[in-house]
Parts: sequence; structure tokens; C-alpha cells
Amino acid sequence: MPLSAVIFDFDGVVIDSHEAHGRSWFALADELGQELSQETFHSTFGQRNESILPFLGWAEEGDRERIQQLGDRKEGLYREILRAEGIEPLPGVVALLQDLKANGIPCAIGTSTPRANVECVLELTGLADYFGDIAASEDVSRGKPDPEVFLKAAAKLGADPLFCVVIEDAQVGLRAAKAAGMKALGVTTTHPADALAPENPDRIVDSLAEVNVSYLRELW
Repeated sequence: MPLSAVIFDFDGVVIDSHEAHGRSWFALADELGQELSQETFHSTFGQRNESILPFLGWAEEGDRERIQQLGDRKEGLYREILRAEGIEPLPGVVALLQDLKANGIPCAIGTSTPRANVECVLELTGLADYFGDIAASEDVSRGKPDPEVFLKAAAKLGADPLFCVVIEDAQVGLRAAKAAGMKALGVTTTHPADALAPENPDRIVDSLAEVNVSYLRELW
């Protein structure tokens, strides 16, 4: 079968970091004396800090130094929360990774998350050995829905994009997977199926506990 690699989005696919990210954004807002609503946080979840901070009005568009400073602080707060409280993989993740490894199918992470966050979580969860490489925010100049991050992840694995599957929980990620010419599997950990369906994923599941290598090969 043509399946040659699987690329996992990170937040909302490998782990549920929504609460920890939210707490770190609200902690940063408190430090800056800024207002932040749950609705605004939710609407920006999964985007790059370079997009979020100017949107919030906490940094000027193009002010790289300020954006970097605030982004680094926010991510530091996030990692402090994780190291203090721990984090577990989402249901089905470990079993799927084990099945992929047993079948010799390489995996990578393609995410808008900074590399330090990914490495922190992989250390805490013990999942590092399952991923051949990481394409993180530092590796790309354009965020999702641009396909750059997934194409970079495939290149790192030496895989043909046409034979890759992307697992995503967000609309922009599914759009990016399709733009990369890859198969797209939506998982409803963050958004309901009816919100993901307009992006035309190849399949939608409620949990990765429903997915194994045979399931992924059937996407072709």
C-alpha cells in the first residue's frame, strides 16, 4: 500500500494542551495588564504567536523583537505548567504510534508550536522515540493553512507528500494538509465534525483509538 509516512499535528492531536495554553496566555495577559476573553483565546488557538500577538494588540505587526520577547515568555509559562503538573497523550496515540513503528512507517510532527514545547512534552510523555523528526514553528516562515510545515516534515522523513497522511484537529491544519497534496484525517478533539467537514478531510474520527495502520492505508 502507498502509505509512506504519518505527520501528526501536536496540540489537540498528540496531547490536549488547551487548558495549559489558556492558563499561560491569561498569565501573560495579567503580567502585561491586558484584557483577554475566553472567546478570543479559543479563536486564536493553534495559530503562531507571530499572528496572535499583533491580533491581540500586544505587539505591533512586524515588531519581531517584541513578538519574540512576549512569545518566549508565554511559552516559558506554558512549559512551567506542564513540568509542574505533567501531561498525558490523548487516547489512542500510543497504540497508533506503536502500530506504525511495528509496520516500519515513519512519523513526524508538523506543528505551529515552538520546538522547545514539543521536546518538553515528548520528554514528559516518553514519546520521543516514536517520531523521526519535528517540523516546528522555527522551521517555517508561513503558518497554516499554508502547507509549508507539512511539506517540511515530509522532507525531513524523505517521504513523498502524495503518500503521507496528516492527522489534524483544526480547520486550518486540514486545509494545509490538502494544499500539501496529502491525505487528511480529522480528529474531533478540539472542533466538532460538522466544523471540520467543510475542509473535506478524507475521514473524521472522534479519537485516535479508532485508527490503526490498516485504517490509514484504506484512505487510498
